[in-house]
Formats: sequence, C-alpha cells, structure tokens
Amino acid sequence: MEILDEKGRLFGVVNVVDALVVLLVLAVVAAGAALVLGSDSTPDDSGEPDLASTHATLDLGTQPEYILAQLEEGDTYSPGGTDNLTITDVRLEPRTNGDTAAVVRVELETELGDDDTIQYDGAPPRLGRTLQVVTDEYLVEGTITDTGDESAIQTTEREVLTVTTVDAETAANIDEGDTFTLRERTLAAVESVNVYGTDSPDEKRVFLGLTLDARQTENAAHFAGKRISEGASIPFRTSEYDLTGEIRRVGTTEPRGDAATRTVTLRIENASPEFADAIEPGMTESVNGVTVAAVTDVDRTAATRVLTTEDGDLYERNHPRNVDVTLTADLAVRETPAGVTFKGQTIQYRSRVTLDLGTVTVRATVASL
Repeated sequence: MEILDEKGRLFGVVNVVDALVVLLVLAVVAAGAALVLGSDSTPDDSGEPDLASTHATLDLGTQPEYILAQLEEGDTYSPGGTDNLTITDVRLEPRTNGDTAAVVRVELETELGDDDTIQYDGAPPRLGRTLQVVTDEYLVEGTITDTGDESAIQTTEREVLTVTTVDAETAANIDEGDTFTLRERTLAAVESVNVYGTDSPDEKRVFLGLTLDARQTENAAHFAGKRISEGASIPFRTSEYDLTGEIRRVGTTEPRGDAATRTVTLRIENASPEFADAIEPGMTESVNGVTVAAVTDVDRTAATRVLTTEDGDLYERNHPRNVDVTLTADLAVRETPAGVTFKGQTIQYRSRVTLDLGTVTVRATVASL
C-alpha cells in the first residue's frame, strides 16, 4: 500500500496538510498540560526559599526558679522571617552555691544561604554565639556550646569518690541509695558511704561514692558546671541534707586498696591521769553502725621528764603526776601498693591518728604497725 496516493492523502485516508495541523494542535496541548501540572524533573520555580534545620545546645546559665519552672520541651520562638527555634530538651544543673542553671537543646529551622550554609537570624549558629528564646512567659538568652544533629543533650554515667566534712547530724542521715533529683531527673545516687571521726566530736569526715548523670561534651564529661576530674567540687542534695564534696577518684566509688584489719600500737605521752583513766579496753569508734577502731588493751606508765642541774648535768625523772599511755587497737584500714591508709589517710610509724571513742577523743602516735 502506498503511503501517499495520487490525491496526496496519507495512506489514502487523511490529507497531509490536515495531519500536520492535528500534530501541531496535539503538541500545543501537551506543552500546556506540562506547564499547568508541572513535572517531577522540573525545578521548583515557585520562589519559595529552601529551608534546613540543625540543632544546638544553649547554656542559659543560672536562672531563678520562676524561669526554670517555665522551660519546657516544645517551646518555640521566631526572631522573624522563616527562622524558627524549638526547644527539644531541657536539663537543669546544680551549682555548689545552691543556684540552679539550665541547659537546653534547640532545633533551628532557617533558610539556606547562597553557599548552602544555615543562616539563623542573619548568621550561622557558631559556637560562642548568643541566642535568645522569647515566649509569652519568659525571655532568656544562652551561649551556643555545641551543634549537631542530635535533638537531646548528650549524657553519660560517671562514677566518682568524693570527700567532705559535715556535721554529725548530716553524717547520720547519709545512706546508700540516696538520690539527688531535679525536675524528676536523678542527677546522682549514693553507692558507698564511709564516715570517720575527726578532731571535733561534732564533725565527721565522709567519703561518698556517687554515680553521676553527667553531661557529655566533645572533650569531657561535666557535672554541676564542672569538668569531672580529681579536685573538682560538686554538690549533692536531698530533702534532708545538702553538701559539697571534693572528687578524690574518677571511675570508681570505692577508696583505693583492699579492706583489712590491722592491730597497731599507739602512744600518748605526758597525759593527765584524768584523761588516761577515761580510755578503757573495749571502747570503739563507730559511725552509722560501722566500727573503724576498737581498743583492745591500755597500759599506763609514769611519764618522764628531763631535769638540768646547776652544773649542766641532765637527769631523767618520773613526772609527779602525768602518765604515758600505750594503746593496742584494731583499725579498719585499706592496704594499697603505696602503703596502709586509715580514714583515708596514709599511716606509718610516727603518724598521728585520731580516734573518736564516744566519751573521749584520742590523738595518738603510731608506735608500731
């Protein structure tokens, strides 16, 4: 069959001119439909800005209680235009002076810059930059300390051993399992308690092992605004007591060494008879039901003194009244590679130790260990 017949018809049916007109009309209709409906492969020329988001941590510093009570996840703020800030996490942190600070994680939604960088409120969200959060209830501002994709503040668990001196009543109230809580979040828990007498019967030395819910940054873990390291002071509070302890060890809640009992000889020289008579075998130093020292024997001998004659000669004579006291005592110690510790202090020959025996406080010198 011929494509064109003698009358110029396509396949003997349609005139060629008519066919071209139909094709032209179909092309126009298709182009119009594409313009109206759009295409997945066609760029969006609507003029709408490209939006992106990132997260940042804002350190708001210490805040009054009425501000802390208003901070909530989901709070939003827009400084203008397409920029929006949403709080995604809130963390309250204590301070050693009794104040409470706030750290919040925020999502920043904003328009991309010409170089595809995020420009929130006119500038990139750089570390050290200060941002405001303004709602109907409060206005605060904080410093950016961290950025990234995470919507929550990064935390980590850390074990520490702290030491502090408190009054006797506070020491009696400390128990394993006590917790430090802010806004229903447990920030720290007591894992171990060791309480010892001091030179004053009204004060106790406490070694407190704690597990901390710490804030993790890129470089270190922090608690109460302090980097967790030996020497840092951190608070611990409950409804019954409030104390601040110095970190002695990181990574454990127990003192160094292995627990043991040592029988030692202690000497008190030139004591008054009344003081010497107050010390008896069977006396103990016990705190919260734990015995750290027990006197097993007491020996008293006349104290001596050295006299000098007019000729310069020296004579040793018994003191007419005072006595020397020799104690034998069982001490709860810890044996470490560096030596023996008692009440957290290293002891050796000629070391001074203090025993709070309830009715009398003894300060003696180690004669044998």
